[in-house]
Amino acid sequence: MSRQFFFFDQPRRFVVGTVGQPGERVFYLQAADDSRIVSVALEKAQVSVLAERLEQLLGEVASRSGFELPEAVAPDTDPLESPIDEEFRVAAMGLAYDTDSGMILVEAQAPAESAEEAEASLLEDTDEGPDALRVRLAHQAAVDFVERARRVIAAGRPPCPLCNEPLDPAGHVCPRSNGYRRQARLGSGD
Repeated sequence: MSRQFFFFDQPRRFVVGTVGQPGERVFYLQAADDSRIVSVALEKAQVSVLAERLEQLLGEVASRSGFELPEAVAPDTDPLESPIDEEFRVAAMGLAYDTDSGMILVEAQAPAESAEEAEASLLEDTDEGPDALRVRLAHQAAVDFVERARRVIAAGRPPCPLCNEPLDPAGHVCPRSNGYRRQARLGSGD
């Protein structure tokens, strides 16, 4: 299948953001430059893994190259840019480091027809395969992405102190208490 390929070389903005209330949020990766905005949907767990792996990659590159990683600059707290038109839902992601340019590649890919097709097209410049969003980032942009991703993840529902499952505003039936009582939010005294 012919793929739709969205490539951004050091976009003006590359962020993760959400639409909806905690517990009902839809997560998006969004890349924007002066002429276009591309948004792809993904799961909260995918955002968490991407931030973690990106931070690991940055640390490894810094230790091998002997340079200091930049600190996160003024945090981007702006909402996602409109329009938020979902191009596809992310099924696979890849990270790579281009030693020639010193840039980080992040790729998010739509579902493939087969596992072989997904492997063959991830981080590859092929005309066939699932749709993909690929972004080249400088170190500073990658550090800033990780910082924002962590804030977005943390902005969800707080975890139950007993079972670590998310608390709804009215509490929840906690499996660790065998459903005996509702666990309310931390600090409510119950």
